[in-house]
Amino acid sequence: LGNVNVGAIDEQEALEKRNEFLSSQVEDLNKSKAQLQQLINRLNKKSREKFQQTFEEVREHFQQIFRKLFGGGKADIFLEDAEDILEASIEIVARPPGKETRSISLLSGGEKTLTAIALLFAVFKAKPSPFCLLDEVDAALDEANNERFNLLLKEFQKDSQFIIITHAKRTMSIADVLYGITMQTR
Repeated sequence: LGNVNVGAIDEQEALEKRNEFLSSQVEDLNKSKAQLQQLINRLNKKSREKFQQTFEEVREHFQQIFRKLFGGGKADIFLEDAEDILEASIEIVARPPGKETRSISLLSGGEKTLTAIALLFAVFKAKPSPFCLLDEVDAALDEANNERFNLLLKEFQKDSQFIIITHAKRTMSIADVLYGITMQTR
């Protein structure tokens, strides 16, 4: 039969200890995985509730601010494929006064800008911040729409400070402080 391995008993004990150690590690990993899955499920549930609540609040503000900026009309945001709201797309529909309801992609440049400003300020109203930086948001607006934008800015100035980068003289006229930047060469 050959030589007898006298170290076989010691090897078996070492392998059994190693097996116990690895089994406890696997059990620990499975428990951790289950705890992480519970945490993920709990966070997803809270996120869905918070998102739904905030989405409805932003939706209401968007409708109000849109009407204020356009002097009427209707706008709405809704979730497409609302099976899982955390994965759903958001559709923006706007109907400026005197026009038919259409997707934002079909509006003119100025109308798109005003609609985007309405959505931006709706989010800002739902979750206010002490300051806001706006860069050339009024560039595509004509004089009348720029005036409505400025009135909206004045309303929000009560609670927040705005840093606005603009070339529009009307927007500059409502500023408390102006900083001008010029180029040294043409």
